[in-house]
Order: sequence, then C-alpha cells, then structure tokens
Amino acid sequence: MRASAPFHLLAKPFGARCNLECRYCFYLPKRELLPDAPARMSDATLEHFTRAYIEAQPAGTSEVEFAWQGGEPTLAGLAFFERALELQRRFARPGMVIRNALQTNGTLLDTDWAQFLARHAFLVGVSLDGPPRLHDPLRVDTHGHATHERVLRALALLAEHKVEHNVLTVVHALNAPHPVEVYDFLVGTGVRFLQFIPLVEPAPEGGLSARSVPAAQYGKFLVGVLERWLARGHVGEVFVRDFDSTLAALMDLPGRTCVSSQECGRCLAIERTGDVYSCDHFVDPEHALGRVGEHDLAELVDGTFQSGFGRAKSADLPRQCRECEHLRLCWGGCPKDRIARDSFGEPGLNQLCTGYRIFFERALPVLKAMERCLRAGRPAREWRALTENAPRAVDRNSPCPCGSGAKFKRCCGA
Repeated sequence: MRASAPFHLLAKPFGARCNLECRYCFYLPKRELLPDAPARMSDATLEHFTRAYIEAQPAGTSEVEFAWQGGEPTLAGLAFFERALELQRRFARPGMVIRNALQTNGTLLDTDWAQFLARHAFLVGVSLDGPPRLHDPLRVDTHGHATHERVLRALALLAEHKVEHNVLTVVHALNAPHPVEVYDFLVGTGVRFLQFIPLVEPAPEGGLSARSVPAAQYGKFLVGVLERWLARGHVGEVFVRDFDSTLAALMDLPGRTCVSSQECGRCLAIERTGDVYSCDHFVDPEHALGRVGEHDLAELVDGTFQSGFGRAKSADLPRQCRECEHLRLCWGGCPKDRIARDSFGEPGLNQLCTGYRIFFERALPVLKAMERCLRAGRPAREWRALTENAPRAVDRNSPCPCGSGAKFKRCCGA
C-alpha cells in the first residue's frame, strides 16, 4: 500500500543515546521509553524500515530523503550507514533519487567520517549555539567537559572535504540576548545556512525552565539577526530558515517546515526498534502508531489517528490565533509549545506568540519587498529598489525596532 501524499520519517538509529549530556536536550529522557531495546537499530529493522519507507511513498515520487538523528546517530558507526546505503540502492524504484541527511553534535566526526559523508553527498547539520561562552555552559559531554572546540574541528573537516552542511542553533536564555554576536560568529565559521530553534522547556514544578527563551526575547533575537543580515549585505549569500519560511508563506508556497505549515503529521519519527511515532517531539506511548515489519507503514501514516494529529494543528487554534493577521505565517507554531492562554482566556496559545509577532511586524516590510522582487523575476537582494518605504538596516544608535525604547546597540543589537 502507498501513502496518499509524500511523508518523511526521521530515523533514530541509536535511539536517545548520546556522547553528550546537553542540559536542555528533550530527547535524552526517551532512553527510559525502551529500556530493554538493543542500543542500535538491528540490520533486520534497518531493512524493514528502508523497504517500507520507499515502498510506501506515493506513485510518481522521484526523490526520497533519509534523515538520521538522535541522540547521536554517528554512534551507530560507519558500517551501519554503509549498510543503510546498500539497502537504499536495493529498494529504490527505477529513476528514484535517494538523499541522506545527518544531524550531529559533530564531536565524533573524523577524516573517515568526512570522506564517507562527502562520497555519498550527505547533507550534515551540526549543532552549535554560538561562541564558546554561549555554547559551552549548556552543551557539555557526559563528563561535563566543554565541546565547542570539538564542534569547530568538525566544521573545519566538513568544509575541507566539501560536505554540504548547515548549523542548527538552539536559542535559549543564555544566547538570546546576543543575536549579533551569535550571527557574526556562526557566519565567521564559513557556514551559510542557519537554523534557529527556540528552547521552550517545561519545568518539573510547572511553568518553564530558566533556560527557556522568553517569548519577547525570542522575537528580539530574530529581529537582531535580521538587522545584522541586512546590515552586512548577506541577502542571497546567507540563508536563515526563519526568513525563508516566512518568505515562502508570503509567496503562497508550501510550508518549509512543519512548524510553519497549516497542517503537520507528515513528518514522523522511527526509533531503533522500528516503532513509528507521530512526531519527533511526541515520541511517547500515546503517539506510538505501530512498528515497521509488523504494520503497513502507509496505513500508519494515513490512519485516523495520525490524520487527526496533523489536522489538529490548525483546527484547534484559540480565538487569538484565528483572528490574527499573521495566522498564515505560523499557523499557531509547533503544537508542543501551545501551553499558554490567549487574551480571551482560551487555552492552546503558543508560548512564543509574542516573539512571533515582534519578528513579523519588523520583518514583513523587508520580506514583502523581497517577495515583489522574486515575483518580478529579480533577485531578493534588490529588494530596496522596489519600494521607497522599505526600512533600511537599523542604525546602531537608533531606537530598537522591537519597541523597548532602548537604542538598538544596547538591546537586540547588543
């Protein structure tokens, strides 16, 4: 059986196990979910997964991406990934292109890994939260040691071997007040594709942890990055996923991420046991759909439970969202972060709503000008030419666009 529409499986070949103990990692506690399971995905499960994932894609699917994450997926070893590629070649349909992506902390990468990743055209995401003082306090190994230097070595290896890569940065209470420092550092490593993931971490006693990024600060962070991106003339040279996603929404293109899409549910997770879950952030018994090799994967993806899970993203929005002028840009954000009440007292408001609004209100004049460029067949970097009223990059001595009243250089530009 084939699924009704393309879908994506995020694979966890080594489960929640990792060689780091990042203070904010949401996935490490999942080690308790399958305590008796083998540490690594077995060859039999890998074969079931590979076959089912390819066979369940709709007719006419020309490209399938295998995405490997964790925990730390490189703990599965090079031999595991060699076997994975062999199986992909065996089960791929005629003419089908198979791609692979790997999200890693980078600390275990060496020359052998870099050569392998380059040879097989992997897209590699590396986790890096900025310069050492903003990265090391929260991203430590299992002995509590700093990891920043090892991550930079990994980036240098990937660049040396011409492996396509990007950086994933968690935005938390420590680095959020420093958008310019974070942006300049990341770009200074040579990376040209940036992803910013806000940390919304419930505290055991209720509320949010002190590490979580405050909603308004998250918006100010994105504004600060936007201003620096413009000021340094990086449009068309450096790509920030938040900007790309918003621009895609303005152009009525499909959501670039599940967070910004009207519906979710087509990006599922598969654990090392072959168990399939509704989403990477919902790996729990309530959202366990079934197991490859025992259940038809297409039926799990298109089943009543998963279909309802996906539709709920836009169907269960509170009134403040339904009436918001920015609704089609975020669709309420990720359901895992809908833990606040809106201004009408209704539950289900995204914890980051204030931050989204701060960002949209500053970014939209710029991104709408870029939209007009693209629709006219011109590069986005010519956005200023199409509007006399489009704001320029904020002068560091001018009032901060976030509305705090402080000068930009002492607020979002600090």
